[in-house]
Amino acid sequence: MRLIKASILVSLAAVLLLAPVVAMGGETLDAVKARGYLTVGVNGGLFGFGMPDEKGVWGGLDVDTGRAIAAAIFGDPEKIKYVTLTTQTRFTAVQSKEVDVLCRNATRTLTRDTDLGLNFGQVNYYDGQGFLVPKKLGVKSAKELNGATVCVLPGTTTEQNAADYFRSNNLTMKPVVIEQNLELNKAFFAGRCDVLTSDASQLAGIRGVAPNPDDYIILPEIISKEPLAPVVRHGDDQWRDIVDYTVLAMIAAEDMGITSKNVDEMLTSKDPKIQRFLGVTPGNGKALGLDEKWAYNIVKKVGNYGEVFERNVGEKTKLGIKRGLNAQWKDGGLMYSPPFQ
Repeated sequence: MRLIKASILVSLAAVLLLAPVVAMGGETLDAVKARGYLTVGVNGGLFGFGMPDEKGVWGGLDVDTGRAIAAAIFGDPEKIKYVTLTTQTRFTAVQSKEVDVLCRNATRTLTRDTDLGLNFGQVNYYDGQGFLVPKKLGVKSAKELNGATVCVLPGTTTEQNAADYFRSNNLTMKPVVIEQNLELNKAFFAGRCDVLTSDASQLAGIRGVAPNPDDYIILPEIISKEPLAPVVRHGDDQWRDIVDYTVLAMIAAEDMGITSKNVDEMLTSKDPKIQRFLGVTPGNGKALGLDEKWAYNIVKKVGNYGEVFERNVGEKTKLGIKRGLNAQWKDGGLMYSPPFQ
């Protein structure tokens, strides 16, 4: 009898392993749908990544990431409420469910993944920490910053990285710690500190809105790895998958040559990969608990990753950032998507 029972248990386990996995409605997705809009935590003061213009219209690479998630869920990228968060409040807002997702230049780290109970999605911008200085300072390298006063945000990887860099290079620094981005930037431009240190993308955005951008330079040293990604709470795997694959959909679309301009034409493609991606061949939408046209809606209404990058931070914008690590894998970058099947 024991052998028979063991055989039955093994057979049942085999059946369960082979059974198709169907995505169930998660708590977060159900709440978002019932509410009728997505709540997204954003920076609010970072040009090119998350900031309203003079008419109050939100824009930026992180904002477009949030818009893409809304497009995947509702087919409408404007069904969003933006919540401006500081470095001090951003993770608490995710934990307390004040926001559904954080799209605010947040670096993935081990302790944030574990101690804070957070999950990071696919990286939407590979960055590294740098230093912004006035040209009149006459500095060409970060190793010339001994004794400098340094403006920095508290409670960030930036603060620790700066301290580590100065210590490891036998340099001293005098930190000027200010909690609000805009106040920190004002302090730097007013001359309260010699150096502003942050992710290089942020420094480009800050310089882009300076009174005289040409008066400032970003030093060549990049002192850290800063993989920036959207953030969700632990415990809702379906929601994490939706956020994760929203970013991956933009990356995959660019890789396959699908743009906001040709996506309707691509619906007639005979390529089975494109058919699955755009929902012509069903399956991916059901797996995520979304409409089969979820990826189509992202590309049509927000764009592929390359379009989003160039529109917000690319070489033709005030920031003038080259693709670099954020180029597609086949162009020497790190943007690489798994198969959509």
